[in-house]
Amino acid sequence: MKLALAATTLAGVIASAASADVTINFTDQTFTGFNFNQLFGPSSGQFVVGTLTGVSVNATLTASTNFTYADDLCIYVDAEPLSTGGLLQVGGFSNLSAAQRIFWGNGGSNVPGTTVIDSVTVNPLVFTGTAADAAIWLGNGYGASGTSGTWTGSVTLIGVEVIPAPGAMALLGLAGLAGRRRR
Repeated sequence: MKLALAATTLAGVIASAASADVTINFTDQTFTGFNFNQLFGPSSGQFVVGTLTGVSVNATLTASTNFTYADDLCIYVDAEPLSTGGLLQVGGFSNLSAAQRIFWGNGGSNVPGTTVIDSVTVNPLVFTGTAADAAIWLGNGYGASGTSGTWTGSVTLIGVEVIPAPGAMALLGLAGLAGRRRR
């Protein structure tokens, strides 16, 4: 009975993970022009697995310098090191020459309090959870000199999930051993 329960629980975890999305929350995050932070990839030490099929945003521009708009908040997928010509650019006025370029449907103002709330579908990008994958970056897609924007909100990567760190997997294994008792 306990074995069946454990197998059912594991199947539920795997099934829920297969349809997971990753949401990144941020508060008062400031990016200067073309400044990006790596969310997932070799330099971040965190990886995702699955097929990226969309990106959603729900953020508010709280400060702007030199015409950074709310819709300049940008998700960019590119191999390391960060450069132009990546796989995907969602958001941002300036063109990074990505294979796919998608604009947010709103947020075209630099007035603090402007929101960017949208969900877009992208051509599928497969992530295997290894260092061979492209990195996923978040930043300011407006590259003019002297610009910056500050945002509070979240972005969601649809169709991928974060791979647990090796230590977390070991703890799950130990929990399984601890739950097993001798009769």
